[in-house]
Amino acid sequence: MKVTELSVPESVKDILLRSGIAELYPPQEEAINAGVLEGKNLVLASPTASGKTLVAELCGLKHVLEKNGKVIYLSPLRALANEKFDEFKKYAGIRKQNGRRVSVGISTGDFDSSDPWLERYDIIITTNEKADSLLRHRAKWMDEISLVVADEVHLLNEAERGPTLEVVLARLMQVNSDLQVLALSATIHNVDEIADWLKSAYVVTEWRPVTLKEGVLLQEEIQYKDGDAKKIEKKTRDATINIVLNTVKNGGQALVFASTRKNSVTAAKKIANYTCEVLSKPAKRSLEQEAEKILSAGERTRISESLAELVKCGTAFHHAGLAGAHRRLIEDLFRQGKIKVLTATPTLAFGVNLPARTVVVQDYRRWEPGYGYYPISVLEYKQMAGRAGRPKYDKVGEAVLVAKTADEADYLMDNYVLARPERIWSRLAVERIIRGHVLATVASDFAHTENGIYEFFGKTFYAHQYDVKAIKSIIAKILKFLYDEGMINLSGEDVYATKFGKRVSELYIDPLSAIVIRDALRKKPANLTDLSMLHLIVHTPDMGPVMRPYASEMDALAVQVEEHKDEFFVEVPNEWDDHIAYEEFLGEMKTTLVLYSWIDEVSEEKLLEQFRVQPGDLYRIIENAKWLLHATHELGALLGNREILPLAFELVERVSKGIRKELLPIVKLEGVGRVRGRIIYNAGFKTIDDIKRASIEDLTNLPLVGPRLAKKIKEQVGGFVKKETWERLEKGEEWKQKALTEY
Repeated sequence: MKVTELSVPESVKDILLRSGIAELYPPQEEAINAGVLEGKNLVLASPTASGKTLVAELCGLKHVLEKNGKVIYLSPLRALANEKFDEFKKYAGIRKQNGRRVSVGISTGDFDSSDPWLERYDIIITTNEKADSLLRHRAKWMDEISLVVADEVHLLNEAERGPTLEVVLARLMQVNSDLQVLALSATIHNVDEIADWLKSAYVVTEWRPVTLKEGVLLQEEIQYKDGDAKKIEKKTRDATINIVLNTVKNGGQALVFASTRKNSVTAAKKIANYTCEVLSKPAKRSLEQEAEKILSAGERTRISESLAELVKCGTAFHHAGLAGAHRRLIEDLFRQGKIKVLTATPTLAFGVNLPARTVVVQDYRRWEPGYGYYPISVLEYKQMAGRAGRPKYDKVGEAVLVAKTADEADYLMDNYVLARPERIWSRLAVERIIRGHVLATVASDFAHTENGIYEFFGKTFYAHQYDVKAIKSIIAKILKFLYDEGMINLSGEDVYATKFGKRVSELYIDPLSAIVIRDALRKKPANLTDLSMLHLIVHTPDMGPVMRPYASEMDALAVQVEEHKDEFFVEVPNEWDDHIAYEEFLGEMKTTLVLYSWIDEVSEEKLLEQFRVQPGDLYRIIENAKWLLHATHELGALLGNREILPLAFELVERVSKGIRKELLPIVKLEGVGRVRGRIIYNAGFKTIDDIKRASIEDLTNLPLVGPRLAKKIKEQVGGFVKKETWERLEKGEEWKQKALTEY
C-alpha cells in the first residue's frame, strides 16, 4: 500500500513523502486493513523496527485533524517518551480546521500536579506513571482523550511497571467510553488474550525490514537457527570481542548486552583496547572532538572521563547511571555510526531506538535478590535480539548468544533461539502494588462504594485472566487497612477519602510511606536537623532498597548512628534483640549519609568512591529523595506540623542541586550548577546583587564560566553589558579556542 492511498489528510502524506516514506511495511498495511484508521481498537504485535510508531502517528493525526480529538501516548520510560516526542514533532507545522497548528506536548515528571497547561496540546507524550498521576488529579482535559497509544504493552508482565499500565488503561476506558485503544507490542504468546481484554482486533507478524539471523556462539563458530554456521576469526580468548571485531572490520556496528552496569563498563573497556586498532585516523580525530564534548557536558567525573576515553576508541557504554546529557550524546553518536560498539544493560532493549548490525547477548542470567542468578525470560531475549539490523544500512542483522560449553550452547539454542516468548500475566494482585491504586480509586472519585471498587478492578487485565473474586480478598484487606489508618471513611454504603487519604493519593506515594511520615511527624527528635529529615524519607518504603552496608563499614556506621541518635524521628532497633532490623537501619544510615554528603557538596567522584555506590543508584536515591521530601512538606502542612516546613522545602532544592544552603539563590540562574555556583560564591559573588554589580570581565575570568555564560548570567540578573565590551571578550575567546585547536 502506498502512502498516497491512505485515508489521512494530504498534509500528513506530504510530510511522510518528504521524509522518504512512500510505501507501507506489511505490518503497517495489515493494521490499516484491520480498521485502525476507522477508529477500531487494535493490538499490533510485531518485531522491533517493523514500523509500529508510524501506525500510531497516522492514527493520532487522523484523530486530531479529522475528529478534533486529543491523543495520549503512553511510554514505559522517560528516554523512550523523549524519543517519541521528537518523532511526533515533525507534524507540528500542520494546520487544523480551526486554523491552529497541531501541537505536541510532553510531561514525564512532577507527580503532584494536574499539568493544566497540557490542555492546549493535541498530542501528549507521557510515561505510564505520569498518566496515572494525572488521572489521580482528575485533570479535566483527560476526559477529552479520544485515542490512547500504549507502547510496549507486553510490559504488563513486568512486576513493578506492569500494574500501573494496566490500571491506567482500565481507568481511561472507564472515563472515555468511546476511547480508541492502540496497543503496540513485541510478538508475544497470548496477544489474543490482551486483545480480548481491550475489546480489540489484533495483528501478529514476524515481518522485519531486515532479515534476522539468531544463533549461538561457541568458541569461534556461530551456529544459526536456520542450520547455517559461520567461523569467526579468533583474535583473543574472549568470544564477545572476536565477534564484535568481525562486525566492525566489515563496516558494521555492534550492540553488546551485559547483565549489570558494572559489567557493561568492564566489557566496553576490554573491547576498546581492540577497536582502537581498527579505526582510521580521520575517524579517531573526529572521535577526539566528540570526547571533548562529553567532558564539557555536566560535571567532570570519573565516569565522564572513562566514557570520553572509550569514545576516542569508537566504543561506549550506556546505562541508567549516565547523566542525561552524556546519554543523549552517546545515542546520537551511535545513530550517526561514529561509535562502532555500544555495551548496554537490558533496559536499552525496551524502547530506545538504537539498532545495530550485530547484537551480542553476553549474559543470559540476571541477579535476582533472594534467588541468586536466574535465567532471563525468552521475551527479554527476543527484545534484545530484535535490535539486530539497521534498516536502510544492513541486509541482515545477527543476534548471538555467547556459550562457554557445548551443553550450554544446546541449552541456549533450545530455550532461547528456538523458543516462543512466554505468556503475559497480570502482576496486579500484590498488596504492596495495588494498595495505592485502591486508594486512588476512592480518592479520585472513580468509585464511591465497595461494590463500585470491585466493579472497577473487575475491568482490569487481572480480572480478565483470572476472576475478580481472586482479587476481592486483597482489596477488602486493603480497604480495612486504609480505614484503620484514617485514609478512607464510610457513610452508609458510601466510601470516601479523608483529606489525608486524598492528599496521599495525589502525592503518588505508597500509603505505607505516608503512615511512616505521619507517625514520625507526631513526634519530634531531640535535635531536628537536615539529617533527621533525610533519614525519615530513607526510612519509607518508597525510597526503595537502601544501600547494603559492607562488613568493613559496619562499625563506622554504628558509630555514626550512636553520634546522631538524638536526631532520628524513629527509634533505633536494638542490635541484640533484632540484628536483622539493626543491620537494615545501618543500611538506612549509609543511604542517608550519601544524601547528606551530596548536599554538603562532596563531589560525585568522591561520593561514588567513598560509599561504593553505583551512579545509577545515586541518581535513583536523589530522585526519590526530592519526591519524598516534597511529600513530607505537603503532609506536614496538612497535619499542621509547621516546624518542619521550611526545612523540608529547603532540602528539596538542596537535594535537587546537591548544594549547601548558601548557594540556593545562585544556582537558580540558568547554566549555574553546584560546581560553577561554588566557584562564583568563593570568588566573592555571594548574592544576586553581588553578581549584578560584578563586571562581565570578572565573571568571564572565573574557571568554567567564560564570556558566553558570563553574558547569560548578567542578562538573567538584570545587568548591562556594553556592546564593545562583549565584542572584545568574544574575540578573545575565539582567539583562545583557535590557539588550543592549533596546539
